[in-house]
Amino acid sequence: MDITEALEQSQPGLVNRVTGAISKHQLNQRAEQTYLHWISRFVLFHDLKNPETLQPGDRQLFLAYLSDRLEVSRARLNQAKQALAFFYEDVLGRTEPEGIAAA
Repeated sequence: MDITEALEQSQPGLVNRVTGAISKHQLNQRAEQTYLHWISRFVLFHDLKNPETLQPGDRQLFLAYLSDRLEVSRARLNQAKQALAFFYEDVLGRTEPEGIAAA
């Protein structure tokens, strides 16, 4: 499955929303690739559920999985956190709950 296919399966038009928000913030191509990567992994981790229906605890579950099970580096974990914060705030228009950004 292509990285963008996962996003489209979870919510049609989601890839365009993400890339539109990235363009709006004038992020570079590498940032776009990184954000799409982590957002797609998050959606795949939650079995392609619509991200609008996921709760803050679902983000924490994904980040804990990356940290505890996959043992990703602190830098990669921070990338994932930033990508999810961007996704929820700038793409979905939801504010970041207390403790999620700094977790």
